[in-house]
Amino acid sequence: MVHLAFESYLVASRANPEPPPEETTYDARRQAFREEAARYRGGVPGELSVRDVVIKLEGREVGARLYSPARDRGYALVVYVHGGSFVMGDLETHDWLVGRLAHDTGASFLALDYRLAPEHPFPAGLDDVVSALRHVASHRGEYASPQARLVLMGDSAGANLVTVAATLMRGEDLDLAAQVLIYPTLGPELITDSVHRYGSGFLLDVHQLRYDYRQYLGTYSDHTDPRVSPLLANDLAGAPPAIVVVAECDPLRDEGVAYAGLLEHFHVPVELLEAEGMIHGFLEMGGVIPEALAIVDDIALHMERFVSGS
Repeated sequence: MVHLAFESYLVASRANPEPPPEETTYDARRQAFREEAARYRGGVPGELSVRDVVIKLEGREVGARLYSPARDRGYALVVYVHGGSFVMGDLETHDWLVGRLAHDTGASFLALDYRLAPEHPFPAGLDDVVSALRHVASHRGEYASPQARLVLMGDSAGANLVTVAATLMRGEDLDLAAQVLIYPTLGPELITDSVHRYGSGFLLDVHQLRYDYRQYLGTYSDHTDPRVSPLLANDLAGAPPAIVVVAECDPLRDEGVAYAGLLEHFHVPVELLEAEGMIHGFLEMGGVIPEALAIVDDIALHMERFVSGS
């Protein structure tokens, strides 16, 4: 059952539904996403140094934002990949959330501003994340302690990119300590029970997500490719330990649970956390909804063993 904190929000959303994605420009959707994020952002307690950086790769650049808490213990650098259905989101939409996580964990966070579809279809965004991670791994002293281990973290579409990148880079000497996946989307098929139960009227509209997947994939049509559908991976052995967070009232809940089980099948240490009563995107609402903020802070506690050096 959805938490009472979201009832009024969902009632208002159902009374004034967004127009079909086919009838809205991506510029308009991105602006609406930024405005929604701004309404729910909160303050970050404590001292936090924030600066924008540019990661220079061969033939292109990736923007990023570095968050360094005053009490940074230097054990880990968390690379954060934002959500937004592969077509929305940027450094601003997730600014409060990443800053709060940096404060709570005491680790430096580097948020990536990867390329979005439909202007840059698959695998452009994934390539940005993979290439940026390799660069950061070999230049980590520019962002945190040279000895810091890397933790990869993302939400929704960003969690998809994180887990694909973590799987692709197995065997590379990157010192990947963990992957943290927040309500991940793990393929375009979207046929689970939670999709049927929560696919409309609970913030994340599945029709819209299917449409966005088509924009993300462009002319690429192989849904069985594990880079598109990580749930179809036939070997995850050697992937970094994982924390998988699912929201009870999220169409993507069952996918996250299934992926945690797949990791466990391949003997990857995994911790599955379910946020009771929460909806997709609840982390970004923690700025004004105490119940969601408490879970944001709890996720940071579960990350402790990966970012504290213990």
